[in-house]
Amino acid sequence: MHSVSTKLFRFALILISWLGISNMSDAQEIKPAQLKSSYDVVVYGGTSGGIAAALQAERMGKSVLLIEPGTHLGGLSSGGLGATDIGNKAAIGGIAREFYRRLGDYYSLDSSWEFQKQGEYKNRRSKGAEKEMWTFEPHVAETTFEKMLSEQAIPVLKQQRLDLKQGVKKEEGRITSIKMESGLVISGKVFIDATYEGDLMAVAGVSYHVGRESNATYGETLNGIQTRNAVFHQFIKPVDPYIVPGDSKSGLLPGVQQEGPGGKDGDGDHRVQAYCFRMCTTDIPENQREWVKPDNYDPLRYELLLRNFEAGDLRVPWNPVLMPNRKTDTNNNFAISTDNIGMNYEYPDADYQKRAQIIQEHLTYQQGLMWTLANDPRVPAEVRKQFQTWKPTKDEFQDTAGWPFQLYIREARRLVSEYVMTEKNCISELVAEDSVGLAAYTMDSHNQQRYAVNGKTLNEGDVQVGVPNPYPISYRSLRPKKEECENLLVPVAMAASHIAYGSIRMEPVFMVLGQSAATAACQSIDAGQAVQDIDYAQLRKRLLADKQVLVWDGPRREPPIRTSSLKGIVVDDRDAKRSLGWKTSSASSPYVAQGYQHDGDTNKGKREISFTADIPQSGLYEVRVYYSPGSNRSINTPYIVTSSTGTKEILVNQKQQPNQGTYHRLGRFPFEQGKREVLRVTNRGTKGHVIVDALQLVPVKAN
Repeated sequence: MHSVSTKLFRFALILISWLGISNMSDAQEIKPAQLKSSYDVVVYGGTSGGIAAALQAERMGKSVLLIEPGTHLGGLSSGGLGATDIGNKAAIGGIAREFYRRLGDYYSLDSSWEFQKQGEYKNRRSKGAEKEMWTFEPHVAETTFEKMLSEQAIPVLKQQRLDLKQGVKKEEGRITSIKMESGLVISGKVFIDATYEGDLMAVAGVSYHVGRESNATYGETLNGIQTRNAVFHQFIKPVDPYIVPGDSKSGLLPGVQQEGPGGKDGDGDHRVQAYCFRMCTTDIPENQREWVKPDNYDPLRYELLLRNFEAGDLRVPWNPVLMPNRKTDTNNNFAISTDNIGMNYEYPDADYQKRAQIIQEHLTYQQGLMWTLANDPRVPAEVRKQFQTWKPTKDEFQDTAGWPFQLYIREARRLVSEYVMTEKNCISELVAEDSVGLAAYTMDSHNQQRYAVNGKTLNEGDVQVGVPNPYPISYRSLRPKKEECENLLVPVAMAASHIAYGSIRMEPVFMVLGQSAATAACQSIDAGQAVQDIDYAQLRKRLLADKQVLVWDGPRREPPIRTSSLKGIVVDDRDAKRSLGWKTSSASSPYVAQGYQHDGDTNKGKREISFTADIPQSGLYEVRVYYSPGSNRSINTPYIVTSSTGTKEILVNQKQQPNQGTYHRLGRFPFEQGKREVLRVTNRGTKGHVIVDALQLVPVKAN
């Protein structure tokens, strides 16, 4: 156990670092007195994207200044996220690949392996012949970034935060200078906002969005409230949400925000996907710190966790991915874990003081969570053993007591420009013609709220839907509207809907976009033009010369049946109302759009999917359904059609091919005009896997 004074001292160290007032320095750091009167390119934010932007600007012969509000460089890439989220490694080029190759060079040396031998480390992200390293220790990433900057003698100004009230001076639609909280003024020709929060763009007065747009905003299916898709990281056992079990008047337990999800599926809201710290732990005793019990530890904060165990959910609630030297990058996992759901809604637009409070609240929650998991007797013994074996490292995050200096800001403000990347880009229904890089990761959102319904606790917001191929990101999504600012580029808090940003928001992509943004900045300076007016052909030429990957020419995975190719009314399984437990797959063809649902041949009688259609005109319609047949399929899947003449159940043998080849015709039924439930599919009484894909209604013309 640590004394109270020791714990207070450690908390003080952590807050000092996060508030940006540490005395740390390194070789390339400069002091305000050493600044030039003006710079060609000013990069605000020492994230991985900001570092790539600064490197590229200097390589193009421009004077550049990199400003980091805190004390550490690299953002999440050096702040604990060593298990690189990639999607498709072949889509990564330029400075980003150079960074990962340098990591590969480092780990190719026997001297880099202190707590295990090089040959003992196995990870699924790297293949034998690759020179790159995609998993790494935090301090190695930070040292690598600093070395890259030092080699090019790029000046780095640390511990200088933008004045959030009067920090931008504009003249005739252009930023002329920015002002720090300290009063320091920095002038430049083009500015790049590389922060996760989008602070510079916000103070510059350009349009941005916080929260989830509705599905209707951009014609999407995975935006807004997502109770249907919230099947991962979900409660799998009934857990009472009330302080006094069964008594709603006693109030909700801490960590449960409200009764009900606060809206209907597809509605936009103010909520932001959950944040956490990506912890670095080890099982090497001589390199371990102890889990710390916060001074203001509140047992009630973890009552939901303990009830979840007692309900029978014995899953170990974290996801430690092995890094070199017997360390981990540890992420959220399952119903209650490191994600502090619902506690970050104010963060994007908050001032520094409020953000520090939110960061401290996340720290307190996660420290208390880990201490509980390691020590509370109500935690199953086998689970406790995991957290007594793996503990924080001594040799990482040394100035913040072993906890990452960077909170995982998965999403904050997002630019609204003339081109907003959306779900349609992710699934290649829309293709940006002015590519500045590729994204390839799953459309991924962590949970955004926890709520109570019918005396049970549920999470909402988690979405995990794959993308078929790497897809291009538009240059227009990095730049504001011209009438709002002519010399600002935003490669991190760029223009994307909530769900598209969930696919784009990966550290390699931020590096790619940072490099591309800097290239555009330099070309705008050379041409004497606004960043909106540069010649894209010339931008593309330079990006390709610098080994950026702009077009995917590898193997392509096309949806067997595109929704747009089907006539009549089409309701995909993603748009249907699903009970919990359905699993998304695309393992077997054919299927409509991105995949289908299956019940895993379990929990028979407990799973149901209902399709609602908006009937434009009363009349007779042919009802068609889609499923991919297979030998393990259900032989008696019930399809229940509700028409204006009543309800009819039709059993379908899904081992067999659909009766019309690609689709199965259930029959012709009359429907009244309006929005109504047309079809239900259940797994009641079935034998084998129940497959549910799209519903299609085709009007039958009168003779």
